[in-house]
Amino acid sequence: MIAAVRERSKRSVNVNVFCHQPARADSIAEAAWLEHLRPHFERFGAKPPLRLKEIYRSFLQDDAMLARLLAAKPRVVSFHFGLPSAERVRALRDAGILLLASVTNVAEGRAAVDAGVQAVVAQGYEAGGHRGVFDADAEDDCLGTMALTRLLVCQLDVPVIAAGGIMDGAGIAAALRLGASAAQLGTAFVACPESEADAGYRQALASNAAYHTVMTRAISGRPARCLSNCFTALGAGIAPRQIPSYPIAYDAGKALNRAAKAAHEAGYGAQWAGQGAPLARELPAAELVSALAEECRRA
Repeated sequence: MIAAVRERSKRSVNVNVFCHQPARADSIAEAAWLEHLRPHFERFGAKPPLRLKEIYRSFLQDDAMLARLLAAKPRVVSFHFGLPSAERVRALRDAGILLLASVTNVAEGRAAVDAGVQAVVAQGYEAGGHRGVFDADAEDDCLGTMALTRLLVCQLDVPVIAAGGIMDGAGIAAALRLGASAAQLGTAFVACPESEADAGYRQALASNAAYHTVMTRAISGRPARCLSNCFTALGAGIAPRQIPSYPIAYDAGKALNRAAKAAHEAGYGAQWAGQGAPLARELPAAELVSALAEECRRA
């Protein structure tokens, strides 16, 4: 993927890696979860998998990924779900790579700076996709983007990048006025023709579901903000302890989505989106960036 980008651009590359604690296998809980999902599979004439597996390795343990990054030397590597070991941080920094980390509170921000990260991404509770909390089972203060950005700007001595719910130049300008060095937008680009969002995802983003995003563990095993859909409804009222560990639960989630899509039902996808989703625009990415810059300048 790095090579493919470099074939098309000489600009900087940012590789994002997940630093979650390795999955805790629990065959009893996993079997119970598959039984809970069975009626949903059967709705589409399918059966749940016989067993679940850990579909993604954590960067905390993936030596091959570290070696690849050290060889490719992307300009930036960013961490999500936590921080790697001091040895990995030192190796990446010695290779001249700039390090970022998503944080959701001040304690995580301080830990990132102490670990040697050079800038932090202030991920507010509004953000779409996986919540970047270091400990998914700890109490979450659910800090919003603007409050978190200001706290981090006032208490850390590294650049702060605001992320979560920002969809236009006015939102970028607001973050900058609070002291952020930059803003990071994700949901704003989902409707762009260059994104890999499928037709069902795009249709859901343009629907009333965009006004009702839901934080759910049911899809992957970790909290993540998704457009309101069949999977978020399935997860309503489910206790976290009933859902297998990330990313083992994601193995089931992906299997159910495949079964549903084969039957022309798009509502079981991981349709990640932040709370600003109704402001999404169907523009080519370059046009969207130009619009954001102009809106920010005017604001």
